[in-house]
Amino acid sequence: MERVVVVGAGLAGGRTVVELREQGYTGQITVVGAEVHLPYDRPPLSKAVLTGRTDNTQLPYGLDELDGVELLLGQRATGLEPGTVHTTAGLVNYDGLVIASGSAPIRLPGSDNQRLLRTIDEARALREALRPGLRLVIVGAGWIGAEVATVAAKLGAEVTVVEGASHPLLPLGPEVGGHAVGWYAEAGVTLRLGAMVDKIGEDGLLLRGGEFLPADEIVVGVGVRPDVGWLGGTLLVEGGVVADEHLLASWAGDVAGAAGSPPVVAVGDCSAWWSARYNQRMHVEHWDAAQSAPVVAASTLLGLAAGTPVEQLPTYNPVPYFWSEQFGRMVQFAGLPAAGDELVLRGDPTAVRTPEMKKAPGWSAGWFAADGTLSALVTVVRPVDMVAGRRLLSSGTKPDQAQFADVGVPLKALLPE
Repeated sequence: MERVVVVGAGLAGGRTVVELREQGYTGQITVVGAEVHLPYDRPPLSKAVLTGRTDNTQLPYGLDELDGVELLLGQRATGLEPGTVHTTAGLVNYDGLVIASGSAPIRLPGSDNQRLLRTIDEARALREALRPGLRLVIVGAGWIGAEVATVAAKLGAEVTVVEGASHPLLPLGPEVGGHAVGWYAEAGVTLRLGAMVDKIGEDGLLLRGGEFLPADEIVVGVGVRPDVGWLGGTLLVEGGVVADEHLLASWAGDVAGAAGSPPVVAVGDCSAWWSARYNQRMHVEHWDAAQSAPVVAASTLLGLAAGTPVEQLPTYNPVPYFWSEQFGRMVQFAGLPAAGDELVLRGDPTAVRTPEMKKAPGWSAGWFAADGTLSALVTVVRPVDMVAGRRLLSSGTKPDQAQFADVGVPLKALLPE
C-alpha cells in the first residue's frame, strides 16, 4: 500500500495512524479532519475542561511530527468512490481507507439557542458562559447531561435537567437508573422526568403540553448519530458503517468499481461491527471502543496488503465498557444485558451520603443470564469491582449469585482458577 487515508482526526483516527506505524507501515498516510485541532481526548471536555482544570486535552500522538503523515485539518470528507475520497481540499486517492469520522450530536427543533458539548471549542465556550445564578436547562439526563449538571451546580448555576424518560441513565434500565434520581436533589439540581421537549425558544424551551421553561442557557445532550452522511450510500450503513469482525466495511451492491477495490475499515463511533461474542452487530459510542479498535483495523489493512486470507485476520471482540463522573460518583458499566436477565444488587444503592463522608456510598449491580452467566455489570464508587468484573465478563463466568451479592466477598475471588 502506497497511501492510507484516514477520515477523522479524533481518538479513533489518530490511534489508527499510530498503530499503522507501530505495526510497520512506512507508506504515506493522509488524515482528513473536520476540526482544525490535532486529535484530542473528549471525555475531559465535560469534566476537566468545563471546570477549568485544563484547557487542552490533545493526545500525545505527535502526528504533526511523524514522517510521511499529511494532515488535512479543518477539511471535510464530502464523498467516496472506490479508491478515492472527495474532500473540501480536493480528491485524495488511497490504497487503504479508515473511516473514523465519528458522530455528530443531535440538535432539537426550534431556535439555534442551544449549546452542544462535542468539541473542545464548545466546552470552552460553555465554560465561559457558566456563572452563579445562571438559569441553565439541560435536556437529557444521560452521561453528558449529568456531567454538565455536576459542574454547573458546583459553580452556582440554577440547574434544571429535563428528561423524557421515567428515570436517568436510560440504558441502565429503571431499577438502576432510578437510584440516580436522588443524586440530582443532593446536588441542588432540579430533575424533571417524563418531560418531553417540543422545541427550543430564544429564551427558554417549550415542553409538550404547553409548559415553558425560561433559561439563560440551554445545553442539549440527547445523544449522537454516526457522521456518515458524506458516504452518500456507497458503503452499507445500519446504525453505523457495516463492518465484519475484522472491522472490514462492506460496499453497497450497486457501487461501480467496488469489486476488487482497496480495503476499507471502520472504527470508533461510526462503526457497526459484527460481534462474535454476542452474535449480533454492535455500535458503541464510547472512548474504549475508539481506543481499542484501531489495533485490529490497522492489522486488517496491513494483513490484506500482505495477502493474508481474511479468515486469518485478527478479530475485534470486546466486552463494551464505558464510564462517567457525576455528582461525586464514578459510574462504570461493562457488558451487554439482555431482556429477562436477573439484576442482583451488591451493596445498598439507597444509602444516603452524610456530610462527614469523603465520598458517596458505593454499590454495584450485575445482570445474570438464565444460564447463570454474568452478562453485565455496573459499579458506583466501587472501581475495584469493575477491575475484576471485566475479567468475569470476558471469561463468560457463572459466579455464585449469593457470593456476588455479598460485598464482603471480593469479585476477584469469583474468577475461575
